[in-house]
Amino acid sequence: MEKSVPRILVDNNLALQKKSIALIESVNDLSKKVDKLSTRIDKLLNVFEEASKHVMEAGEDRRVIELADKLEELLEQNRTLTKGLLMLESYVRSKTQFEKHL
Repeated sequence: MEKSVPRILVDNNLALQKKSIALIESVNDLSKKVDKLSTRIDKLLNVFEEASKHVMEAGEDRRVIELADKLEELLEQNRTLTKGLLMLESYVRSKTQFEKHL
């Protein structure tokens, strides 16, 4: 026996809603993981900043200056990574909001 058109539409709509819910849950999970990663990067950045301060207090030794320069490079890379992660999080959140309105 063939299904009626309204029944097929209802079944398809239910399947689509289930997929949408699964997608939203995946996006929410990704957003939480990005938040956690961003927090960890912030903590790492603070460690590097503190280390840089202590290194500068150690004096003008050539090795200390080279190490401080490398730490500054790492700090800048971490800032760039943090900005990228925040942009990714913003994108994921906007997609989540878009999916909720569908």
